[in-house]
Amino acid sequence: MGSWTFIIIQSIILMFWIALNVTAYVQQWDPYPFILLNLALSFQAAYAAPFIMMSQNRQQDIDRKSAEDDFKINIKAELEIELLHQKIDQLRETEVLDLTVAVKELTALLRTAKS
Repeated sequence: MGSWTFIIIQSIILMFWIALNVTAYVQQWDPYPFILLNLALSFQAAYAAPFIMMSQNRQQDIDRKSAEDDFKINIKAELEIELLHQKIDQLRETEVLDLTVAVKELTALLRTAKS
């Protein structure tokens, strides 16, 4: 119902209906105010509304599920990034300790070399 094919076919049928009734090429079954045409279109709109609503609800459910999945992925990514930060901090602490030990050793070597 929401496709271009439907809209084009619907438009052609409406133009054909109106043309036949205005020109009276065939017996006029629906004269000018086109009451029967209005009734048919109202029926079609009333019948189509539930389908459109169901389609929107399904799309909403799909979007909600996608948003939940994105949220879960973001939480996992955040936890992984936090874990990486902790590992980097631990490496920095280890490196600082190693550098401190190396500086102390070099300082001790310099003192022994001066004496």
